[in-house]
Amino acid sequence: MTSNPTTQNDFSLAVHGGAGTILRSRMTPEREAAYHAGLRRALNAGRVVLADGGSALDAVSASVMALEDEPLFNAGRGAVYTSAGKQEMDAAVMDGRDRSAGAVAGICGPRNPVLAARAVMEHSGHVILIGESALEFCRRQGLPFEDPSYFYTEQRWNALQETLAMRKSGADDQDESRKHGTVGAVARDRNGNLAAATSTGGMTAKSPGRVGDSPVIGAGTWADNETCAISATGHGEIFIRYAAAHEIASRMRYAAQSLEEASRAVVIDTLAPAGGSGGIIAVDHAGNLSLPFNCSGMYRGIVRSDGKLLTAIYDEPLVEFSDPNDQRN
Repeated sequence: MTSNPTTQNDFSLAVHGGAGTILRSRMTPEREAAYHAGLRRALNAGRVVLADGGSALDAVSASVMALEDEPLFNAGRGAVYTSAGKQEMDAAVMDGRDRSAGAVAGICGPRNPVLAARAVMEHSGHVILIGESALEFCRRQGLPFEDPSYFYTEQRWNALQETLAMRKSGADDQDESRKHGTVGAVARDRNGNLAAATSTGGMTAKSPGRVGDSPVIGAGTWADNETCAISATGHGEIFIRYAAAHEIASRMRYAAQSLEEASRAVVIDTLAPAGGSGGIIAVDHAGNLSLPFNCSGMYRGIVRSDGKLLTAIYDEPLVEFSDPNDQRN
């Protein structure tokens, strides 16, 4: 999916709640409505920032925070569990103005991991901090922390038990929603600046210490004003090996491909044959949006300066849902 470019004073924002959706046969109308509502809340959080003349970086941070606070998505509250029954979260942010970036990996405690990543970018001389040292850094920065019970959801705990049982029996887990799930946002603000943010709990029953593509700059997260901003979701190992986000930007920079051409070439023609199930959301310097995926679905949505919140889950058009509780201004 692509969209028309913005005018000079317009903005563009896209969010995703992860690729590898619940199978259509298992999706209830109530649950589907809940996913759309969660995506709309994330879109509106970023839209408010952009409509007020705020930066792309602030907008993607606000959108991802909203997704981290929503237990339906695999990030922050509602993150999946490792094989050891622990939650280890990763996040990254990148500013397209100067390629500033920050990331954290293997943490549990900060209420919003995306703010931990931003703190690394803005208050340290590093790009990635991990584990206990990252947590201590976050404490020194005064970030809000939560107890493990805050992040727990019965759905994620049950998914861990089911996955471990299947492994023990030798069964093959065909449920994409357990194999990968991430949240992210990309934006172009009214000044033409780009930014990206990504946050995840990783893969259900992953090995303790495993880190996917989300916090790896150039794999799952990228932003450069001259080309594009990207947030990825999918099989992280493959996205890392193919430097997926940077590959899209490189095709635009060196092969003069459009955002849509480059995005689809990487997601459909490169990652899919290599086993890289998943997708990306992307915005370019002109405000074009692209949201390709190569799996059963991807929770996703966009909003432009007209304020219309458009969302979708499966291989279907983005649509605007009426919401009597909509608080847009």
